[in-house]
Amino acid sequence: MSTQPTRPAVGLDEQADLLRFSTAGSVDDGKSTLIGRLLYDTKTAFEDQLQHVEDVSRRRGDERVNLALLTDGLRAEREQGITIDVAYRYFATKRRKFIIADTPGHIQYTRNMVTGASTASLSIILVDARHGLVEQSRRHAFIASLLRIPHLVFAVNKMDLVDWSLARFQAIEAEFRDFAARLDVTDIEFIPVSALTGANVVDRAPEMPWYQGPTLLHHLETVHIASDRDLSNVRFPVQWVIRPQSAEHPDYRGYAGQVAGGVLRPGDDVVALPSGRTTRITEIEQLGEPVDAAFAPMSVTVHLADDVDLGRGDMLCRPDNQATVGQELDAMICWMADRPLAPKGRYALKHTTRWTRAMITDVLYRLDVNTGHRDAAIHELGLNDLGRIHLRTTTPILYDPYRRNRTTGSFILVDEATNATVAAGMLLAADE
Repeated sequence: MSTQPTRPAVGLDEQADLLRFSTAGSVDDGKSTLIGRLLYDTKTAFEDQLQHVEDVSRRRGDERVNLALLTDGLRAEREQGITIDVAYRYFATKRRKFIIADTPGHIQYTRNMVTGASTASLSIILVDARHGLVEQSRRHAFIASLLRIPHLVFAVNKMDLVDWSLARFQAIEAEFRDFAARLDVTDIEFIPVSALTGANVVDRAPEMPWYQGPTLLHHLETVHIASDRDLSNVRFPVQWVIRPQSAEHPDYRGYAGQVAGGVLRPGDDVVALPSGRTTRITEIEQLGEPVDAAFAPMSVTVHLADDVDLGRGDMLCRPDNQATVGQELDAMICWMADRPLAPKGRYALKHTTRWTRAMITDVLYRLDVNTGHRDAAIHELGLNDLGRIHLRTTTPILYDPYRRNRTTGSFILVDEATNATVAAGMLLAADE
């Protein structure tokens, strides 16, 4: 065990310096161009990337440098002018670091959008100013709400093609606010932009003096995300038990993992699940050095006062605030395999750090993400379908409803024959 002085944990403000956000929208709404514009105007794209994009744009005969090529990396994407895969890009400003997931807009790639947006704190939904609210815009907003993304930005793009019209922007905003009232999202921002010209992306647009709100980049830099984390419900899934059994550390026993919720401190009483044994935290280490607190998403090693029966997949919680232990589960899933999901299907289930086997006992309904309609007459799910299922696991899992904790409330299903991930799921409370 380390004898070094305890150092303060990385503060919440420092953790909030990283914003993960996704982009979504209909085909040709300009998602990739918008991300390319952010990279270009913040001068975070590499010179060789820009040179390659300029060369490709010139060979294709484009009138302008096609900034979408900075994110559309697949050859099929460049040839078709659409986003297929999830393209991750990283950039930073003086105020914050960013991880972008540029997700596909086409309905046949819904599974890719769900994957890319699953870890996002904010989602940018692009809307073509000429077309306004369309079916795919509703679908993307609904999925963002379903995934519990706390912050939405509706970027009304291509304002240059509607003569920078205030009336057009206000009409689209009113229509979206009416639709968004049915979604479970509390923070919504509307920003008129032109990704092609750069208006209101990084710099203010003189063409739209009537807009007094933030530019897109300013909003991304200043949106408050520290309070999005669950700091109340302590959840620490154990990933690894560290026992070097060396002459230098003959009695060392540490439990390593990533904090999924709450705040852990030395001296705190905790309960080990599923055994139910209570003990006390004696020390917390990060990168071999003691820290005075740990919170999500820190990866740490926890030392306990007692030798408890605790291994991979088990969890530390507060004695008076424990995760649910269960085998009969209700969940909303996105089906990602070509072969349909049907009742009685058997799969491997990965939840936090635990693997178990699960059987689908019932498909309750398929969800129409365009209308919110629940089709209870459907008893199987096809590729890209979202629906509610009931499943039973062979061993208990330690979970919270996804609404409460996105980490302990999510899982994946894997086809053991092919080792392919066939579904991503969100666990539900019984009354949801």
